[in-house]
Amino acid sequence: MTSYDYDQLQRAAKDHLWMHFTRHSVYADHDVPVIVRGEGAYIYDAQGKRYLDALGGLFVSQLGHGRADLAEAAAAQAKELAFMPLWSYAHPAAIELADKLAAAAPGDLNRIFFTSGGGEAVESAWKLAKNYFKLVGKPMKHKVISRSIAYHGTTQGALSITGLPGLKEQFEPLVPSTFRVPNTNLYRADEITGGFLDGSDPEAFGRWAADQIAVAIENEGPDTVAAVFLEPVQNSGGCFPPPPGYFQRVREICDSYDVLLVSDEVICAYGRLGYMFGAERYGYQPDIITSAKGLTAGYAPLGAMIASDRLMEPFLEGTNTFYHGYTFGGHPVSTAVALKNLQIFEEEKILQGVREREGSFRATLEKLLDLPIVGDVRGDGYFYGIELVKDKATKESFDDEESEKLLRGYLSGALFAEGLYCRADDRGDPVIQVSPPLICDQSHFDEMEQIIRVVLEKGMTLI
Repeated sequence: MTSYDYDQLQRAAKDHLWMHFTRHSVYADHDVPVIVRGEGAYIYDAQGKRYLDALGGLFVSQLGHGRADLAEAAAAQAKELAFMPLWSYAHPAAIELADKLAAAAPGDLNRIFFTSGGGEAVESAWKLAKNYFKLVGKPMKHKVISRSIAYHGTTQGALSITGLPGLKEQFEPLVPSTFRVPNTNLYRADEITGGFLDGSDPEAFGRWAADQIAVAIENEGPDTVAAVFLEPVQNSGGCFPPPPGYFQRVREICDSYDVLLVSDEVICAYGRLGYMFGAERYGYQPDIITSAKGLTAGYAPLGAMIASDRLMEPFLEGTNTFYHGYTFGGHPVSTAVALKNLQIFEEEKILQGVREREGSFRATLEKLLDLPIVGDVRGDGYFYGIELVKDKATKESFDDEESEKLLRGYLSGALFAEGLYCRADDRGDPVIQVSPPLICDQSHFDEMEQIIRVVLEKGMTLI
């Protein structure tokens, strides 16, 4: 595919390629990992070494790598119509995909606004919320509430909604009017509630966490709050599932204050939790779903904001227009790939397979709890976080220096060296995240557990 040899690739990468979220100083005396191909659940580097893709690329590769059927769908569409924007015009692939997503989405979420990716979908949702309330006579409603440590994207608006100070401070000032509430990390319930709850009653903790949203709305003024952005399972911090009743209480709160509930499913939609949408799994009705990643299984870039009929209604009258869009939103090739992806989901019973195997996946990862360094294993579907602790009895975490040494200085490189591509992350408490392709089976689960175990056992000698 390329005429460059390995040394040329290294030189060009170091001289010209600006990688995302990357500490480039690392490559002053190390090679840049260069991945050249993928097959099934595995990826291969430029020197031929194989790695188990335990992160699904970046929570993206639902069907694994090397699917000729998806590549052929892209090629066929490109030959027929390579590009047409959705600015006052349409094309069949976007129309058909919108129809399928409307049928799959819960309730009256029947309006599909395509974007290029997840951050754009979140950006679109906030703009829609503000625009909608202006059109219905509530122009002061513009503020957004989200959870601490939650990640919602890198564009100026989505980054403002993000609850990770370390990702935001270098880009401030950002868009004002965003506010944070506690997340649903049950393992840290005692810390989060200031000792009020210890996590032994998940439903009580969920009620408390949801009620903090009502407190925030009251503090900011109900007439000024437009939306609450929540992931079904919060990613940053290491996979926080919702406690029982949490989203039902959030829905009640949003209804009572006329605040939109945005389910940010950029990661959680399209099978990651065993359902087409995470809202289905946990039984709540959002006003908007933001999505991307698994919609095309990574074979082309595409995102979608899925909105209720109610939010579209003002834009069906007179000269009202949603003055917002993206050149590549709803790209013909991307939407054609997404259609083929959803067809494969049905034919190969992908959602059913995740639900059938998730119990064994969880049980396999929970074997790691016998290690002194593993404090918690949490998640749902094919989406798990393994929290690392210094003291299991007290749940004491690592300080910044220890975390730097353990995660960046050792874990990330050691896991990769052992043949496992996953994520060691300390946005919040230190965790290892695993989110493999949805085609993975017990053999892959065992391989993940065994490699993580070997690496952690070695890592314990460093701290």
